[in-house]
Formats: sequence, C-alpha cells, structure tokens
Amino acid sequence: MRKNFGVKSWLYPQPVLIVGTYDAEGNPDAMNAAWGGQYSPNQVVLALGKHKSTENIRQKGAFTVSFATASQVVASDYVGIVSANDEPDKMKKSGFTTTKSEFVDAPLINELPLALECKLVKFNEDGKVIGEIVNVCADESILDEAGNIDAAKLDAIIFDPANATYLKLGEKVGNAFQDGAKLK
Repeated sequence: MRKNFGVKSWLYPQPVLIVGTYDAEGNPDAMNAAWGGQYSPNQVVLALGKHKSTENIRQKGAFTVSFATASQVVASDYVGIVSANDEPDKMKKSGFTTTKSEFVDAPLINELPLALECKLVKFNEDGKVIGEIVNVCADESILDEAGNIDAAKLDAIIFDPANATYLKLGEKVGNAFQDGAKLK
C-alpha cells in the first residue's frame, strides 16, 4: 500500500549547496541553495530566485558551490535563512571565513572542504543559473590515501524536504558502474 502526498518538490537526496559570491565591492556572501545539481558533465544548475547572491553572480560572472557538512550545519542553515541585504555582517555571524578562488572571482569557504569553482554561463529564461565548473578543489583532510575524495571524511549533509531536516549521508552500499554488470 502506498500513501499519496500530491504534488511536492521532494527529490531525494537533495544536496545542501552553499553558493559563494562577491558583491561589487568585493565583500563575500554565501547562501544555502537546496535546489541545484548537475546540469551537464561540466556544468551545474542552481534555482536561486531573487537574492543578493543572484545579483552578485550577474555582476561578477562567477560563483563557488560548496557542499555543506555535518560540522557546519548551523552556519550552513544560517546563510540560507538570513539575507545579506538585511544583515551586512552575515558572513561574520555565520562563522564562515573565505579565501579568493584562484580560478574565478568568487570566494571559497574555508570551513567547507569541497567546492566547485564556476563561471557563469547564463541565466535561463526561468531564472535558473547555469555555471561551468572550471575547477573542483578539496581540502586534503577529506582525501583518502590515494588522493581521492573520501565521502565519509567529507561528512556531507542532505536536505530532507518532506521533514524539513538535514541528514548525514550514509554508508557505502555498492559500486557504481560495476554492481549492475552482475546481471548482464
């Protein structure tokens, strides 16, 4: 038996993406964007709506996308519920510090160890932001012995839209592009 919920914007899992931008004066800003993902092999799409970050992306033509972590859930939620238009000390209050990206005119959030550095491709007619990934950078603290990203060390969180909660990603359950071969 199934229960029907009607039309809901529930897509699982939804990454908790923190978008980093600079304003016209070079001040860093960050916002929580629950609606975003891969657009093509080297592009991301973000449904941001009208925010200071959106205007910053238009002005600078660049942004970063960091993955929120369990240890930074409070700061990550804060930058999603407070606008830099209303709170000029938003970044300071969040506790996030930044370093300028080497590849785009946007800030990397030091406390979030994995980021996509993106240049603006376009705003779609529906307002969605399309960005080209020009670099992916990861703090060494989340790398395994072979130098690859270790999801367990990243400790990324996801947004559960049905319950308005954040959840930690779970354990490994299989091998992509390999396990299905058993059925060939």
